Amino acid sequence: MRIGELAERAGTSTRTLRYYESRGLLPARRAGNGYRTYDEDDLRLLRQIRMLQDFGFELEETRPFVDCLRAGHPAGDSCPASLAVYRRKLAELDGLIGQLADVREQVARQLAAAEDAAGEAASPRCEMTGPQERGTT
Repeated sequence: MRIGELAERAGTSTRTLRYYESRGLLPARRAGNGYRTYDEDDLRLLRQIRMLQDFGFELEETRPFVDCLRAGHPAGDSCPASLAVYRRKLAELDGLIGQLADVREQVARQLAAAEDAAGEAASPRCEMTGPQERGTT
């Protein structure tokens, strides 16, 4: 298949495919007429890359998965290098979840303190009032 068909089937642009090719993630095969040619294996590579990017993987992090597929494995995540990338990504996500939990706890404490302070002080009011509400026109 040619680049336009591959892009359409993969749900991406030809520009993206050329970029992947320049990064060595997609093979650069050419037909006798100079057109780029691709096959179903290339479509499978692209689907693997896109799925991983949807999960938040950087493009370079997809390389071990692509290499695994190119080596003939039926799944790009069955090789040791791919598993190592999964482990690193999980550790990264766990760290981010921990950071977010800490921030959430701090915000919850601030909210509770602010609500307590607001309940204790009935005046002065914080809301902006218009001239008619203050009795002036």
